[in-house]
Amino acid sequence: MILAPLINQLIGTLWYLLPILLLAALFKSSWFKGVMGEFIVNVAAKLMLDKNEYHLIKNVTLPTEDGTTQIDHVIVSKFGLFVVETKNMKGWIFGDPKQGQWTQKIFKHTSRFQNPLHQNYKHVKTLESLLSLSDQQIYSLIVFVGESTFKTEMPANVTHGIGYIRFIKSKTTPVLSAAEVTDIVSKIANGRLTPSFKTSREHVAHVKSIVSEKQSAPGCPKCGSVMVMREVSKGANKGSKFLGCSQYPQCRGVLSVA
Repeated sequence: MILAPLINQLIGTLWYLLPILLLAALFKSSWFKGVMGEFIVNVAAKLMLDKNEYHLIKNVTLPTEDGTTQIDHVIVSKFGLFVVETKNMKGWIFGDPKQGQWTQKIFKHTSRFQNPLHQNYKHVKTLESLLSLSDQQIYSLIVFVGESTFKTEMPANVTHGIGYIRFIKSKTTPVLSAAEVTDIVSKIANGRLTPSFKTSREHVAHVKSIVSEKQSAPGCPKCGSVMVMREVSKGANKGSKFLGCSQYPQCRGVLSVA
């Protein structure tokens, strides 16, 4: 009987701690980090870009031949279309535009992640096709937010924090007319899937299936990128199959097929 009040007091204490624990788990989740990253980019765009010149479109999910592709932000202006991919990460970031995988290092822990330039490539090509744009009218832009530091030299379109605003403002030559800007905004609005929980859930399931397929496939022995089946086109071994790096000709890694 003496233990009963103590047990009740312990349960009462744990009940107050439960919301705190749930919030702590939420703040550490990849979903929350992604939302915060997109929020930071949104706020910077609204505060630092003239809304009469730059039109921000968030969370654009477009249908593709093999499913869907989801774009964090699209910024439309007469100076071009900016396709923005956000990465909320911490630690040291190592990468090269030609590499299939980049590296994140946090103290002694090292992990690899897909080159975000390659990740954004599909977004860019999907919009090029939808809007009939040339590569002189559309820009791929990567924005890292969070406590991360680049430890290798990055190209101008891979930025940290509000550095992406400087990249956008560095483009000062008009490549689209006012009428074309209006038309592009309308086409994206009409071509995108309706923003909803269902749309996001189905896209996440599609991405997971792609990741699963890639994880089951062998990686390039040189750069870690996905390997694809190829065929020898000439010589004594003409017609034979082999696995070649998907980043060819930048990378010439090969694997034999058993």
